[in-house]
Amino acid sequence: MRERTQNDFRGRASGFRRRLQTGVLLSFFILSSAAGGAGFQAENQGGSAGYVFDLVVPEKALINIVKDVANDPVVHGTYVYEREQTLTGALPATSSSAFAPWQGPGTVFYKVRSDALSPRHFVNSNDLGTITVRYVVIPESATHTRVRIDAVFVENGRRKVHVSDGSIETAEYAAIQTGIEKYRRDLQQAAETEKKRQDEVAEGILARQRQEEAARVVTAEDSVRNLEARLHDLQHELEVQVKAGGANLKTAPFRAAANMKSLPGGTQVVVVILTPYWYGVETDDGQRGWLRRDAVEPLP
Repeated sequence: MRERTQNDFRGRASGFRRRLQTGVLLSFFILSSAAGGAGFQAENQGGSAGYVFDLVVPEKALINIVKDVANDPVVHGTYVYEREQTLTGALPATSSSAFAPWQGPGTVFYKVRSDALSPRHFVNSNDLGTITVRYVVIPESATHTRVRIDAVFVENGRRKVHVSDGSIETAEYAAIQTGIEKYRRDLQQAAETEKKRQDEVAEGILARQRQEEAARVVTAEDSVRNLEARLHDLQHELEVQVKAGGANLKTAPFRAAANMKSLPGGTQVVVVILTPYWYGVETDDGQRGWLRRDAVEPLP
């Protein structure tokens, strides 16, 4: 009777410890999810926790980010020696016997660390073996992608599989998040650079337009000056003035023609008709008549 009571107590204590461990582990995953800003869920497949994270990142970009993490020689979230809590020496791989072949959609990457001695955060690991982390990038839409992360430790001798307690998956996801943040910073920087380039192009266009407008103004001013010069030349060609002493304005280009009026010296007239000896002219008051060519001179 006493022995049965002790066994019942041990059973209840063992069950309490399992529930406590499960509660602590669940709380850790919930906090990790809140810190990472993405929802995830555990899926039991092949003995691995199989954490799935939903991300607002295009598939192509996430593939490149996850590939970089898979090529990282550090296995995040685990270690072998207490004094050296970073485990390096991992290598990327295209396949792994630690997992069944992936049958679903997506792109698969592997990270493998051989000869790891009892790595931390793998349940009941106590031998030399190989750590394998699998990443699966699964497209959901043009802007949303899921990534599944599994981590297992397989003993070299007995080939016994030890699943991660979730620390490796969440730590590897944190490395992916760092890559996502860099990707977004690069996108923002590229957008700012492109905007700056477009602003410079627009400013260059405006500068050229201002230069062209200034050139048109100069051309117009030159045209005005040319017209004024031409007008001045025409005035000298078409306008003359009566020589000192004056002259008679005739009704016809003959000496015997009647005088219309006497024009004093310096009177300016416009030449409208040319003959070898006479100018047909018009006075300022609109009166027309004839003057001998030797009675007038060019304007000064």
